Amino acid sequence: MSEGIFNEKVKLKRAYESPSTDDGKRVLVDRLWPRGVRKSEAAIDYWMKELSPSTELRKWFGHDPARWDEFRRRYAAEIHQHRGELGQLRSLMQEGAVTLVYSAHDEAHNDAVVLREILLRHR
Repeated sequence: MSEGIFNEKVKLKRAYESPSTDDGKRVLVDRLWPRGVRKSEAAIDYWMKELSPSTELRKWFGHDPARWDEFRRRYAAEIHQHRGELGQLRSLMQEGAVTLVYSAHDEAHNDAVVLREILLRHR
């Protein structure tokens, strides 16, 4: 499978955006359910809380871009402690497109970005 096709299989989308047919399996990767989003409208197939940052790490980061590099390092270490869930997510990727759904306002500095990087780097 070429790199470009594989990259298309792992998408990122805010929970506040409408689901679309090309999303494939929609996986919520936040520990908390997105505020104001109805479960019936979110079209979430899987909620992988275990792959979200710990409460302590999430609060420490506070979506501060100055802490981004350290957040990425710490969060990657946490993710690798959940090999079973990571394997389950990789299995979903083998079946087709996967969209990592998150609620953060900052589209460049959030846990879904880091998780996608890890999934694409360690196939």
